[in-house]
Amino acid sequence: MRTPPFLAPFGIGLDLEKGAMVRPKRRLVRRASDLRGYYADAAALEEQVRRGNPVHYEVEEIPVPETRGHLMYCISRILPGRVGDEFLMTKGHYHADAGTAEVYLGLRGEGLVLMKARGKFRAERIVRGRMVYVPPFWAHRTVNTGRGPLSFFCVYPAGAGHNYGDIASEGFPRRVVLRRGKPAVVRSS
Repeated sequence: MRTPPFLAPFGIGLDLEKGAMVRPKRRLVRRASDLRGYYADAAALEEQVRRGNPVHYEVEEIPVPETRGHLMYCISRILPGRVGDEFLMTKGHYHADAGTAEVYLGLRGEGLVLMKARGKFRAERIVRGRMVYVPPFWAHRTVNTGRGPLSFFCVYPAGAGHNYGDIASEGFPRRVVLRRGKPAVVRSS
């Protein structure tokens, strides 16, 4: 077994009102154009791209070595809105090391964590103060169903990695859309 790289302890500030890190070291920004192939209404997505390519979500983190023994943590923020009638969401992923779990803690807003594994599907509500456990081998995607940003804290083994490719090719069995003025989880077509 390899010894994890030595790292000095550190701390980071959180703005709990905004649901954001204070001075993150790395920020991943996903715009409408980065989510081609993920939403059901491709024409509505292309219209967003043409009209300025807005940010759909971003992830803030303080990098640690991506090896066994370390924990990666981040804050993800999904903006409010829809593509057609589908609520804004993350791409979703499995972990590259499929046998690893992840924990989410809602900081601001409201939404759903969609999960799928071996023909099973689960949707868990995420709001401020609610935790969601994503077990090993479950793909997961988060959807903002509220009127403001959805922010949540995530922690997972640093060596878990991300497998976006399987979701890009398989999709998710359900989507979250606006029906009669409310979010509804429906089967993907």
